[in-house]
Amino acid sequence: MARPARNFWLPVICGATILTIGIGARQSFGIFQKPIAADLNAGRELWSFANALALLLMGAFSPLAGNLADRFGTARTVGAGGALYVTGMLMIAMASEGVMLTIGNALAGLGMSAAGFGPILGAIGRQTPGEWRSTALGVATAGGSFGQFAIVPFASTLQNSLGNWHSTMFVLAGVSMLMIPLSFGLREDRPAKAAALRPQSSTDALQEAFRTQGFWLLTIGFFVCGFHVTFIGLHLPSYISDHAVALSFFGRPISAAELGGWAIGFVGLFNIIGTLLWGWLGGRRLRKDMLALLYALRALAFVLFLALPLSWFSVLLFSAALGFLWLGTVPLTSGLVMYMFGPVHMSMLWGIVFFSHQLGSFLGGWGAGWLYDIRGNYDLVWWVSIGLGIFAALIHWFIREQPVARLTLAAARA
Repeated sequence: MARPARNFWLPVICGATILTIGIGARQSFGIFQKPIAADLNAGRELWSFANALALLLMGAFSPLAGNLADRFGTARTVGAGGALYVTGMLMIAMASEGVMLTIGNALAGLGMSAAGFGPILGAIGRQTPGEWRSTALGVATAGGSFGQFAIVPFASTLQNSLGNWHSTMFVLAGVSMLMIPLSFGLREDRPAKAAALRPQSSTDALQEAFRTQGFWLLTIGFFVCGFHVTFIGLHLPSYISDHAVALSFFGRPISAAELGGWAIGFVGLFNIIGTLLWGWLGGRRLRKDMLALLYALRALAFVLFLALPLSWFSVLLFSAALGFLWLGTVPLTSGLVMYMFGPVHMSMLWGIVFFSHQLGSFLGGWGAGWLYDIRGNYDLVWWVSIGLGIFAALIHWFIREQPVARLTLAAARA
């Protein structure tokens, strides 16, 4: 007797929770920038490079992790990635010099390639009805935003209380262990229909995508997203601390260092709403147009932040505005990949697009730290971010949002 179909919200909830933990913990790394530099007697480039390397490896191995998830099951892939992620976090927590710090980051990055957006969104997209798909992808992506809101301020407050980044990192590693059992919620009932759904090999899928102009434009645009979010996530807390921007909340003083953590948390809070909104819009408007609008608004947010006098109010206002525009790119971009090429090889193709995102992350994370050590400020990086936002907005207008000929022909025959 056939088993009853599982409710598609189960993988959505489990996937969102895994992203809540994994992304939330990683987004808190910006608060460790100055403590680690002081403890290890190093410039900001060390922690910036270690994080950038992790993000680069996360992107480089995402296509492979996506292919493994497409072929052998998402639950196994994500569970193994979660275990590797926790191992890397523990190594970072125990590090007393740059080599172990960098290796731990590298392992955590490899783990997140398997326990990140690609495999999780692929599993959700395959198990969700078409009319709910864009919304479900938005809900799952919002999980990462909630983690940013919940975990980053928690880590910032904990670090401010303990005054020891090793102890704070151990706590984050402990929380990350929950990712492993949650991966079981991503199991898929696919064996009976695998043959019918997989007439196209991985090689054919890659060749088809590489011949499609829209795929390359999406890939280039997502590079910009990676640059933006990593520069902000890793360096905004230090930028706030450098300018000694603090506040008093009902008589309780909040230091500039703690405010930096709350700023990133604010981004995550408002991104919960933003990601759901952009996911909803992606089901009702052309996704490429929504992506163009999102990148243009990001550039505008950067300009206004630089133009306004720097204060705790402008910091939180900027964080809230950027939150609406933070990870809204993910349901729009992933939904567009699935719409154009179908769900079968979604995780692998998304992995390639995501690799471009992580290349941008590498440059936005390490490059900003390198330029800071040279110039003593982040001014140039802000203006590069503005230019990249305008560039990304322009190129998305040239995407033709339609399924590839293979899917169009199959629909006509059906």
